[in-house]
Parts: sequence; structure tokens; C-alpha cells
Amino acid sequence: MSLSLQFLGTAASRPTIERNVASLAIVREGETLLVDCGEGTQRQMMKYGVSFNFGDLFVTHWHADHYLGLMGLCRTLVLQDRTAPMRVWAPKGAERMLKRMDGLGLERLSFPMEVRELADGDEVARDGYAIRAFALDHRGAPSLGYALVEAERRGRFNPELARELGIPEGPLWGQLHKGQAVTLPDGRVVEPHVLVGPTRAGRTVVVTGDTRPCDATIAAARGADLLVHEATFAEEEAARAVETGHSTAREAATVAARAGVRKLALTHLSARYTRDTTDLDREARAVFPETLIARDGMEIALGFPADVEAPAP
Repeated sequence: MSLSLQFLGTAASRPTIERNVASLAIVREGETLLVDCGEGTQRQMMKYGVSFNFGDLFVTHWHADHYLGLMGLCRTLVLQDRTAPMRVWAPKGAERMLKRMDGLGLERLSFPMEVRELADGDEVARDGYAIRAFALDHRGAPSLGYALVEAERRGRFNPELARELGIPEGPLWGQLHKGQAVTLPDGRVVEPHVLVGPTRAGRTVVVTGDTRPCDATIAAARGADLLVHEATFAEEEAARAVETGHSTAREAATVAARAGVRKLALTHLSARYTRDTTDLDREARAVFPETLIARDGMEIALGFPADVEAPAP
């Protein structure tokens, strides 16, 4: 079951030559979700091979560098004769903001756009996973982070033990793996726990938009496989980070360490660090070594956590 992220824009506030503004794609088993849609996102999708056949856009908040690209993206989709619906999930104010864009072309779409507002604690349930919204701290504006949380997987089936017990390969194996006891031709009843190990964790990916470090992010990211956190400034601009409602690289790393995540990716970088991210990298790694600085086009593929072995014969 594949799961990967591709960064489409990693700059804060405005694009630079090296970096576009905020957007990333999450691709799970062929299904694409977008998080944020800064200006020029549709070009970034073409540049990095991200499919336009996506169904959901999750907006973190209504600052221009996180949603202004929606108009251009929609016009591109119209020119491609899209008819499949698009769902836009966003904090409070979504209906009002999108109505303001009607005069710029959103009223002439070739496909239905469903706009749904989310609040802290809301969950979007999907087959095999859910998207959970959590509140962020960004200058008082309604802002949400999103956690993609996969359901637990079945435990590992032990085929060697099944053969030793004389259970014929086929439907009986499938029933046991699904948690159903089976009766063998000789009258023996085999319970599933004999052959199936403990359930195995799915994967969790947590994405913040703009935010100060906050307990809500730590709670949402507890034990996550990947945390994508903004790091607009280095410590030299710590006061500026507080003033503007952003985080430093060190602060983001502290969040990752407190949450016990496996890996941290820093994004939303101020233009002053667009070419040289040495300070951000050094300051973050001093707190949380498993840190990487995202760049446009970077792809991160996530495997499953280490599985618990099946019970021994």
C-alpha cells in the first residue's frame, strides 16, 4: 500500500526563483489529495508529474499564499474538460472566500465544486484512513492542520504453522486471517489468534499550515511517521516568528521531538533562506536529528512501521 508526499511549493508568503508558495500532494495507493494551493500550483503539478485527477483539496487557512492558486488550477481543469467533482475542505470562512472568487471564473466551472467547512476535531472518513482536522495558532485566523491516519491492519498470518496444523491452503486461511474460527474436517476448531499476530499500525502523516508551536500539533502528531511543519525563520528571527504567528526551525524540531515522530520535514521557508538553508538545518537537527529541509519537487515515500512478528509455532 503506497503512501508518498510531494512538495509543490515550499516558500513562505511569496514565490522565489527556487521555490513556489505553499502546496503539497499526498498520494495514497493512487489517490491524490492536495493540501493548500498557492499561486502557480497547477504549473508545479505539471512540472513534477502530479495528477490532475484528484478529488480533494484541504486548505489550511485563508491567507493568499495558501489558496490564491485555486483560480488558476480550476481554469486549467476546465480547459481539460474536467467533469468529476472537486471537494474543498477548509476552515470557517470558506463559503465567503470562494464566493468572492466567482467573478474571476469560479462561477463557470465544468465540474461541481463542493465546499465544506471543517473545525477542530472534525474527521473526514475514507476507505482505510481518515483525515483529522486540528486547530493551529496563527495570528487569530481560523487555521487547521490535517492528519492522515490509516486504520490498523490485520495481524500477520503464519502460513508455516497453518501447514503444520494441517489446515489446507485456501478459503480457511482467508477466514482465519479475517478473525473467524474454522472447523477442520477432523472436527478440530482453530481460533484465529493461534495463527494471526496482533493488529499492525497503519501510517500517520501530519501537515501543519502556518502556526506557532502548539500542543494541538504535538497531540495530533504523537508517534506519527512524518510531520510536515512550517519553519519560516531561523532563531535569529525568533521575535519576528512570534510577531507574525510563525515558527522557527528549532521550534518545529522541538514539536517533533515532543511528539515522538519518526521524521520531520520543514517547509514554508522565508525568502531569506531560499538558497541557503544551513542555519535552519543546523538548528533543527540539534534538537531533532531526523529532520530534512523540503524543496520543491521533493518526494517522500513512507513505508509501514516495523511489523510485529506472527506468533511462533
